[in-house]
Amino acid sequence: MTRLLITGGHGFLGSAVKREFEQNSPHLSQVHTFRSSEYDLRKRDAIKALLSDKKPEVVVHLAATVGGIGANMKYPGTFLYDNLIMGAELIEQCRIFGIKKFVLAGTICSYPKFAAVPFKEDEIWLGYPEETNAPYGLAKKILTVQLNAYKKQYGFNGITLLPVNLYGPGDNFDLESSHVIPAMMRKMDAAKRAAQESVTLWGDGSPSREFLYVDDAARAIRLATERYDASDPVNLGSGSEITMKKLAELIARTVEFEGQIIWDSSKPNGQPRRSLDVSRAKQFGFTANVTLPMGLQLTYQWYLDNFAKLQELFMSSGKGEQPRTSK
Repeated sequence: MTRLLITGGHGFLGSAVKREFEQNSPHLSQVHTFRSSEYDLRKRDAIKALLSDKKPEVVVHLAATVGGIGANMKYPGTFLYDNLIMGAELIEQCRIFGIKKFVLAGTICSYPKFAAVPFKEDEIWLGYPEETNAPYGLAKKILTVQLNAYKKQYGFNGITLLPVNLYGPGDNFDLESSHVIPAMMRKMDAAKRAAQESVTLWGDGSPSREFLYVDDAARAIRLATERYDASDPVNLGSGSEITMKKLAELIARTVEFEGQIIWDSSKPNGQPRRSLDVSRAKQFGFTANVTLPMGLQLTYQWYLDNFAKLQELFMSSGKGEQPRTSK
C-alpha cells in the first residue's frame, strides 16, 4: 500500500485530484492533504516537518501562487519567488527523505510566446514565454530542469505534467483573480440578472485557448502518477482550440445572456494561441472525456447551485487583484 501527499490539495484542482485518487486507487493506504497555514512550503523547516509528519511515499505537487493577467503583471516577483522556492525546496527535501516518486504540475505558460501550434513538449525550450506571465512560467520551467538533473545525478523519480487552462465546478469566480471562463460566466450572469445590454471583455477576442475539464485533469494526473516515469514533460489537454470570441459566444448561450459583447482592445490579449499536442499523454491511457459545451453547462449549474454562498464570499473578499496560493 502507498501513502500519497498532495500539495494544494484543498484548491480547485487539488480537491478533484484527491477525490480521483480516493475513488480510483484502491492500492493507496492514505491520501494526505494540508493547508498552507499548517505548512508554509516556502520555508524549508515547514517542508521537513510536513514530510516527517505525513511520511509520504509519493508526492503530487499542485500548490502554486496563481492569478489572472492583471495579477501576473502587478506581482511578477511574487509569482516567480513563491512558485520557484516552493518547488525547489520541496523537490530537494523529497530527495533527501527518499520519496519514491514526485509529480510536478507545471504550466503551459512555460511555452514560448510564439510557439508553433499545436505545442509539442520538446519545443518548450525554444523561446521566451509570453511577457505577462513569464515569471510564473519560468519558475515552473526551472523545476522541470531540476527534476531532470536530479534524475541524472541521484536517480530521483520525478515527472512533469503541463495542464492546459482548467475549468469546472468549484472554480474561482472572484472577478479580481479568476481565469477566463469563470470570469466571463460571472460577468454575463450578472449582466443578465441586471438586464444590462452589454458586457465588456479584455482584449480583441482573437487569441485562442484550449481548456480541460477539472475532473479530466485529475484523472490524467492519477494515470501519470501510476503509469508514467519518463523525464519528458507531458501536455494534458483536450486537443481542441477555441478563440476568445467564440468562447464568449458559447458562454453567452450557456448563461442565456442575449446582450452585446464588447471587446476592450486597450487591454492585453496574452499569448496569441494556446493549443496542445496531446499525443504523449496517450502513452499512459489519457484522453479527455468532457467536451467544452458539456463542461460549461456543468460549471454554470454549479455556479447557480452555489450562488448565495458565492455572493457572500465575494462581498467579504478584499479589493484589487491579488495572487492566490492554492491551499
